[in-house]
Amino acid sequence: MELPFDVVDLGPAEHPQPGEAAPDFERPLVTDEYWEDVALSDLTADGPVLLVFFPMDGSFPATYIWNEITDRGWGSDDDLTVVGLSISSPYEHKDFIAEAALPYRLFSDPQNGVAETYGIVHDLDGMAGVSEPRPAAFLIDGDRTVEYAWVAAAWPEFPDYDAIAAAIEEF
Repeated sequence: MELPFDVVDLGPAEHPQPGEAAPDFERPLVTDEYWEDVALSDLTADGPVLLVFFPMDGSFPATYIWNEITDRGWGSDDDLTVVGLSISSPYEHKDFIAEAALPYRLFSDPQNGVAETYGIVHDLDGMAGVSEPRPAAFLIDGDRTVEYAWVAAAWPEFPDYDAIAAAIEEF
């Protein structure tokens, strides 16, 4: 089958592994109404967090990832917080949340510094100096220990949602 886009091999990533500490960060956390600066550690203090890195708002991978997560209902109880992170601005996130009717909050990181800290930067072809995070998912416990990690090795590549669901259930 011929795809209407190129599949790009991203190679290995030096990301946090299960058992390692998830790097803390503080960025604007956006809802459909407002945003405020929040640290990852503020969220993990309340319990486990599924941190989902995704391409910029409006891209088909972003829409696909969040449709799947929403359909699975992750974070619909008080036992798990699900948040996303991309390079999109708070304004773009606010629109994306409203248009997709997302029940989730999204971190805004236009300079892609968090992805750099997590070792999952993807330099965009044909856009000198522009990068975004690779699609990735980290299940992080209340002590900021990574319990599960998945990072794309190609673009586009999508998480193994069943493996994430199993990790959430085991947790």
